[in-house]
Amino acid sequence: MCKRIVILGSTGSIGKRTIDVVRTLGSDWKIVGLAAGSNWKLLSEQARAILPDRVVIAQNENYSELRSSLRDLPIEVSCGTSEVEDLAGMDEADFVLCAIVGSQSISSVLRAIDAGHDIGIASKEALVLAGQQVMSRAREKGIAFLPVDSEHSAIFQSMRAGNRSEVHRIILTASGGPFRDWPAEKVRKASLKEALSHPTWSMGEKITIDSATMMNKALEIIEAHYLFEIEPDKISVLVHPESIVHSLVEFSDGSTIGQCSIPDMALPIEYALTWPERRQCVGERLDLARVGRLNFYEPDFEKFPAIRLAYQVAEKGGTAGAVFNAANEMAVDIFIQGRIIFGKITELVDKVLNKHEWKANPSLEELLEADRWARNEVIECMNRC
Repeated sequence: MCKRIVILGSTGSIGKRTIDVVRTLGSDWKIVGLAAGSNWKLLSEQARAILPDRVVIAQNENYSELRSSLRDLPIEVSCGTSEVEDLAGMDEADFVLCAIVGSQSISSVLRAIDAGHDIGIASKEALVLAGQQVMSRAREKGIAFLPVDSEHSAIFQSMRAGNRSEVHRIILTASGGPFRDWPAEKVRKASLKEALSHPTWSMGEKITIDSATMMNKALEIIEAHYLFEIEPDKISVLVHPESIVHSLVEFSDGSTIGQCSIPDMALPIEYALTWPERRQCVGERLDLARVGRLNFYEPDFEKFPAIRLAYQVAEKGGTAGAVFNAANEMAVDIFIQGRIIFGKITELVDKVLNKHEWKANPSLEELLEADRWARNEVIECMNRC
């Protein structure tokens, strides 16, 4: 087996780990394209080490530096979001790993699907915003749409133990973030530094804050609903501080199958790349005797209301997911700027959801318009406060 791979979001934590994994798979595996948002220096370093056919920087203002840094190499260099989409659909690729954070990932995912490329999806937002459209198009094209985040990869692997019709429910596990043992009032007033102090995973700023609000698990509920075609009321969440059991599937006969490993993104990345095969372990192996004990408990919906909102959004469908995701992105950014306290993040999202005029069967353009409306509405909510 060998694959020609495009990595969208190569300078982020998932993108960098994907490069590490590909290097272990052998010389037959080739990264043919790299795309990043604004980190042209790291993108240049990656391009020099990998020698892909094409690199793209999404931010136009970083283009001249990137191109100048690679002028002595036979690499096509371009810029802009439309070029990122073109990279996702390039003929030379077999597999596209999408690790672009935010709603901007959807156009590139759809372009890759239309090109007939198998996809490894590490971005929650594409499915939260347009899960019905993305998955129906993927099924029409007959491509493999493979989850890369640890929880959905665990579900995907566990589901191989039975037939889809035999699934009783899926159980998403959550680390609980840095505030799992904090009282609700203390959580509400948490600082940016405290929100970024994740006890288990090393991730980017936005996703780390999403973990602190448990919005990441809220988005995963919606993502699982579309990815596995399962009703929201058959999706449960358990807090599991050790982050060893990455999620579970309960079957109709009561058997519960889970996937366990140390918390390292190398495993779900490698599984998506090599599926349906398994390769030699890239990272450290799990030693359960050393772990000793695993704990599980239900999340506190009052302390982490984002989870409660997620079930409402998944049940409603339509434009609700686009609004939910966009409002959260804006609220997190405002929190990072120091303009609101931590507890206001989910409150803002809730307010915007309540004001939204929902559409049940939206077109892609209507979903994108709902996304734009939600972002503007967060700003309006801030101005009214």
